[in-house]
Amino acid sequence: MEEKRRNALLASLSRATFLEIESELRFVSLSAGAVLNEPGQEVDSVLFPDNGMASVLAVMRDGRAIETATIGREGALGMMAGLGLHITLTRVVAQTIVTGSRISAPQFLKLVSGSDELRDLVVRYNEVLLAQVQMTAACNAVHNLEARLSRWILQTRDRLDDDAIPLTHELLSEMLGVRRSSVSEIASKLQAANLISYSRGKILIEDRAALERHACECYETIRESAASILKR
Repeated sequence: MEEKRRNALLASLSRATFLEIESELRFVSLSAGAVLNEPGQEVDSVLFPDNGMASVLAVMRDGRAIETATIGREGALGMMAGLGLHITLTRVVAQTIVTGSRISAPQFLKLVSGSDELRDLVVRYNEVLLAQVQMTAACNAVHNLEARLSRWILQTRDRLDDDAIPLTHELLSEMLGVRRSSVSEIASKLQAANLISYSRGKILIEDRAALERHACECYETIRESAASILKR
């Protein structure tokens, strides 16, 4: 039970409601790079991560993709399936090893249909995701790469509870929608300032406080927005 309760949404449930859903939850471990959903697919399960991070990507017709949201133990993947048949418009990819608890979409729909508490949680979490998507879109349009990269590193660290983060420059360039050389240039700048160090596909945060000062306002805004909505 304690491991499942590491997920903030599961932890927010009353004991009675949690016990109803707990018996249907199954442990899952996904490798980094695993694709959970592609655009146009029906969501067949809901995943409540307890560690790791997944990215939600908008995919263009020419195959290019850019990240619109990140999800870790503060949230869930596929939760709108609790309100009925849900066809995803995005690609969802595990950016690190992701562990958590999974429930089938039909079973989750059945539980939500009989629980005002679960239905309210689904609606409120959808607000959280929508707010994050809107903020990320604005961030991509307005803020410079250094600020966006700093935000992304901090968001990933928050989901892993580890200052050593498995992030390659190639992955970062794909998520931020920029050239790999641009990411390498900014990462070198952050390393020269002793904010991070980088080697063998891992970024180590050396000075979190300074990195937060380099990050755009979106880092705190997204966190505060999620906390505010889920408290209601």
